Amino acid sequence: MDRTSALGLVRSLRRWDLVGVVLNGVIGAGIFGLPSKVFGLAGSYSIIAFVVCAAFVGTIVLSFAEVASRYSGTGGPYLYASEAYGSALGFTVGWLVWIARITSFAANCTLLPTYLGLFVPSVASGVARACLLTVVVAVLTVLNVVGVRLVASASNVFAIGKLLPLTIFIVIGLFFLDPARFSLTVAPGYRAFSQSVLLLVYAFTGFEMAVIPAGEARNPSRNLPAALMTGMATVVVFYVLIQVVCIGTLPHLSTSQRPLADAATHFLGTGGALMITAGIVISLAGNLNVLVLSASRVIFAMAERGDLPSTLATIHQRYRTPAMAVLSTTAIMLVLTLSGSFMALVTVSTVSRLGSYLVTCSALPVLRRRPGAPKATFMLPAGVPLAIVSMVLGVWLLSNSTLREARDTLIAVSVGLIVYGLNRQSFGQRLRGLTFWRRS
Repeated sequence: MDRTSALGLVRSLRRWDLVGVVLNGVIGAGIFGLPSKVFGLAGSYSIIAFVVCAAFVGTIVLSFAEVASRYSGTGGPYLYASEAYGSALGFTVGWLVWIARITSFAANCTLLPTYLGLFVPSVASGVARACLLTVVVAVLTVLNVVGVRLVASASNVFAIGKLLPLTIFIVIGLFFLDPARFSLTVAPGYRAFSQSVLLLVYAFTGFEMAVIPAGEARNPSRNLPAALMTGMATVVVFYVLIQVVCIGTLPHLSTSQRPLADAATHFLGTGGALMITAGIVISLAGNLNVLVLSASRVIFAMAERGDLPSTLATIHQRYRTPAMAVLSTTAIMLVLTLSGSFMALVTVSTVSRLGSYLVTCSALPVLRRRPGAPKATFMLPAGVPLAIVSMVLGVWLLSNSTLREARDTLIAVSVGLIVYGLNRQSFGQRLRGLTFWRRS
C-alpha cells in the first residue's frame, strides 16, 4: 500500500522504479551517435575510455549514494546543498538544476519529430510538428499530475523499451565481430584520449534525476543508493558492449553519423536500422518523462523551503502530486520547445550538472563531520578520499568548459539570485505582517 510523506506526497516509487529513472535519465539519444565520435578520437582504445570514464563517474555516483542515504525529502542536489551550506548556495544549485532540466527537455523534445518523421514524414515539420510536441508535453503533464505511480509505470515501460533493441543489437552483433578491427598497435595521444573520456562523461550523466523525487520514494535512504548503483552498473555494461559491437562490425566507424543504425544495418539489414530508430524514439520519450518528473520536483522542493513562491509547493488534494510545480514547469518547457529560444540556455546545462556534482560530493565530508546531520544508512568505504577524487574530477571537467558556458551560467545564476532575493524579501514582509497581526 502507498504511504504518505510528511508533506503529503505519496511514497509509491519502489527500488526498481528508481532504477528505471536512472536508466531513462542517463540513456538518451547520445549513445546512439557517440560510438563513432569516441572511436575517431581514441580508436580501439575507446573501449578503455568507456571503462575509465565509468570509474571516474562511479566515484561521483558513490558519493551521491552516501549523501542521498541521509535524506528522505524531495530535492536531491538542491536539498543536499541547502543542508550542507545554507539556503543561498542551495537555491543556486537548485536553480541551475532546474534550468538544466527544462533546457534538456526542450533540446531532446525537438529531436522527437525528427526521428518519428522516419516513420511518419508529416510530423517532422510545420503545424503537425508543433501539434505533436504540444501533445507530448500535454501527456507528460497529465501523467505527472494524475500520479507519480503512472509516471513510474511509464518510466519502467520506456526503460524496457529502450534496453530491448539495444540488447538485440548487442547479442546478435557479438556473433559478427571481426577481431582484426580491434587493433591496439597505435595508441592515441594524451589529449585525444582525455577528450574522449570528457565526451563520454556527459553520456553518463543524468543519474541524479533519481534522487530528486526522494519524497515520493519508499524507504529512500536504502533504495536510492541501491538504485543508483544498479542503474549505473547496467549503463556501463550496455555502453561498453555497444562500443565493442560498433568497432567489431562497422567498417569506417569514425565517419559514421549513425553508428548504431549503420552497424545494425550491416548485420541485421534494413529492419535493424528501423529497430535502432525506434529505440531512439523510445529512449527520448523515457528521458523526457523523467525530465518532467525531476524538474517539477526541484521547484516544488525550493518552494516548500521558502526559496520560491509557496504556490509552487501546492499539492493536489486528490492525486497528492505537486500539481502547480508540474504545470508551471511543463508550460515553460512547451514554450521553450516551440520557440527554440532554449538554445541560449543549453550551454548552462553542462556547467550546472557539473556544479551540482561538485557540491554534492563536497557535502559528503561536511555532513560526516556535522554532529546533527541525519545518519547515513549507506557509508561509503574510503568515502572522504573518493569524494575528493570526485571533486578533483569535477574541477577538471569544469576547467574544460568554454567561456560561453561560464558566461551563460553566470547570467543564469544572477537571474536566479534576483528571484531568490525578491522572494525572500516578500516572504519576510509576509512574516512580519503576520507577527504584527498576532501581536495586535
